[in-house]
Amino acid sequence: MSNQPKNVVVILLDSLNKHDLAAFDGKQFDTPNIDRFAKRSVKFTNHHTGSLPCIPARHDILVGAWDFLWKPWGSIELWEESITAALRRKGVVTQLITDHPHLFEVGGENFHTDFTAWEYERGHESDPWKTRPDPSWIGAPSFGRGHTHYDNSRGYFEGAEDFPGPRTMRAAAKWIRDASPQHRAKDERFMLFIDEFDPHEPFDTPEEWAMKYDDTWEGPHLVWPPYAVDAIAQGIINKREAHQIHSQYGSKLSMIDHFLGQVLDALDETNAWDDTAVVLCTDHGHYLGDTDVHGRDLWGKPSVPVYKELGNIPMMIYWPGVTPRVCNALTTSTDIHATIAEVFGAEVKHRTHGTSLQPLIDASSERIRDWLLTGVWGREVQLVTGEWRYSRGPTGANAPLSLWSNRWSTMPIAKYPNYKMPNPDERAKLDHMPGTTVPVIRQPFADGDLLPFWAMAAQFEHILYDRQEDPQESTNRIDGSYESDAVELLRHALVQVEAPTDHLVRLGLN
Repeated sequence: MSNQPKNVVVILLDSLNKHDLAAFDGKQFDTPNIDRFAKRSVKFTNHHTGSLPCIPARHDILVGAWDFLWKPWGSIELWEESITAALRRKGVVTQLITDHPHLFEVGGENFHTDFTAWEYERGHESDPWKTRPDPSWIGAPSFGRGHTHYDNSRGYFEGAEDFPGPRTMRAAAKWIRDASPQHRAKDERFMLFIDEFDPHEPFDTPEEWAMKYDDTWEGPHLVWPPYAVDAIAQGIINKREAHQIHSQYGSKLSMIDHFLGQVLDALDETNAWDDTAVVLCTDHGHYLGDTDVHGRDLWGKPSVPVYKELGNIPMMIYWPGVTPRVCNALTTSTDIHATIAEVFGAEVKHRTHGTSLQPLIDASSERIRDWLLTGVWGREVQLVTGEWRYSRGPTGANAPLSLWSNRWSTMPIAKYPNYKMPNPDERAKLDHMPGTTVPVIRQPFADGDLLPFWAMAAQFEHILYDRQEDPQESTNRIDGSYESDAVELLRHALVQVEAPTDHLVRLGLN
């Protein structure tokens, strides 16, 4: 018999590859604390991304709405609100503990502001924390990135506990030990959101971790993976370097898993398992030499479709009173938002795309959805069902395409400070998002216009995998009736979510 939890803890580990976790049959890397958590959890094997990459994925979880059909990357809009705003109306205490730099950049505004309190551990990746590097830090191969903010910060980390990820986990464990009992004593409900940027690149760890999976490597460790297609064939890296990069990812994963143990210890010590649901999830995976439909090796998050290594992501949920088991039902990241809202009885006022996971958790239902949409703005749109993964790109020019936003921001690139979204021009007009009367700027783009870089691709794909007959998703089944059925369902899905008609035109579905 399940118990309705009073509180929720969400632990988001960034760029967490499902196939690299022992809990999902991964063999290469040690993750004893993720394994420890898995033993008490419902393990979701058919969980998928919605909007990609980092900030759009957090929009899925914190706002509950897919935004990749409307914009590439941006903050919470005027017509919507974070789940934390809805929880505040219910008197729920919310705490954010994070080292994720994109939440504090242009394009990431407003995600943290509605938390009761937030704590930011400085120095990860693009965080502009220090104005000059420690002179003892010699840097690491960057694969064309050049000097980064991280090069200014890295020399200030000595032992493992100085790195942002371990500091984030230590701060979360401290909050659970010190603050959560105080809130329980006052009968105050709470949600703790731990947004941990590891194992995101740079895959940088102290030497005792860095040598864990590649103890014959000599020289600076390769902590920055290339973002490339066919990297080995192009000579960007060789096979030995490829092994080193994947090993450094494993080292980062194992290091953050080690410090995750402090959070689990704190949950043990405060008897949190009695009244608290705990969600362990991610935003997306990370290509580390995985092969695409053409047999090319993929690295980072390059301009390719969302293959399963990136899009079929891990999720595990502990729920008081629920027996650990495996759940194979189709789910996506917006469903986490819907679940949190249901736990706390919070009213969500804007249009969302999630369904509560509670019927799957308590086994009162075997499914909550028949399909989901996932993708990157301006690129292929992916339809995922229990049977198919269908990627459909533009049938001609990548147009028409519109960006809908009143915040008008996209991911900043420190290396290219002048590479920004053009301001709305004379073609822009006020329009309306589905489910709201708040006017929104709709900027149309035509073939040849400068687009946010996420929409840029050397080629676009039509790919259809039969997930039942081909669970490894290795054979493209674009052939006759298979695709015609997928086309009809994709058209239905886009119409149901009231996606811009641009997509029906550019994808050849009108």
